[in-house]
Amino acid sequence: MRIAGLTALALLAFAGNSLLCRLALAHQLIDPGRFTVIRLVSGAAALWLVLRLERRGTPVGGSWGGALALCVYAGAFSFAYVTLPAGAGALLLFGAVQVTMVAAALVRGERPTGPQALGFVLALGGLAALLGPGASAPSVEGSGLMIAAGVAWGAYSLLGRGARDPLAATAGNFLRAAPVAALALGPAIVTGPTIDLLGVAYAALSGILASGLGYAVWYAALRGLSPVQGASVQLGVPVVTAVAGAIALDEAVTLRLAASAATILGGIALVVARSGPCRVPPQE
Repeated sequence: MRIAGLTALALLAFAGNSLLCRLALAHQLIDPGRFTVIRLVSGAAALWLVLRLERRGTPVGGSWGGALALCVYAGAFSFAYVTLPAGAGALLLFGAVQVTMVAAALVRGERPTGPQALGFVLALGGLAALLGPGASAPSVEGSGLMIAAGVAWGAYSLLGRGARDPLAATAGNFLRAAPVAALALGPAIVTGPTIDLLGVAYAALSGILASGLGYAVWYAALRGLSPVQGASVQLGVPVVTAVAGAIALDEAVTLRLAASAATILGGIALVVARSGPCRVPPQE
């Protein structure tokens, strides 16, 4: 029950990230470069403060690998949402996450059962249907950026599975990632357009609540999930995001998006329901 609760909280935070980013960019309240930097800086500040208040003297954890994966994910995520609607972007993001994490599980020696394999194929089929040619297909540039963000997030999740202290690990990753992102996106920040205070607020909320604290919860949940489970449960996020996007942003839920979401969720159900026989080798 504890792992289930942590997982649910983390997935709500993931959906919140997509909505906050899309709200800010769709209304041109901020540019994607500044959104990324404010998100990472505010997340780093919040995590450092929580760590200092709760556990004085506890060193930060994480790694440079995790920090770089976080930078790539956050940057590609923001620039992708310039053109992608919230629901389609979330579907692409977490579809790429699933492919990355399941591929890593196969390399590590985990072997899915027949129903799990079928569920994985169904989920990929749903993504392929979403990306196929047609008037309602998402933009090619935005889709490519979001897939890159998904691969980076999958790598970040895999790096975090062995974290003994999720809060310290997440804090360390954010503290490393924030200055790297500021340097990498420096030109875009300096030459960017004037930003609205509401856009800054959305980016800060994304960093503090949906990213920083949400990722610490996710790292804690990952300790009780196999890579296949971790990859699959995240695909429930796009459905929540699409519904919330339709309400908050008046985005259309197209037949293509609905059919893709239904196929992906059907695949998730097969993977999760049959997750028992699937085993992961012990962590080093």
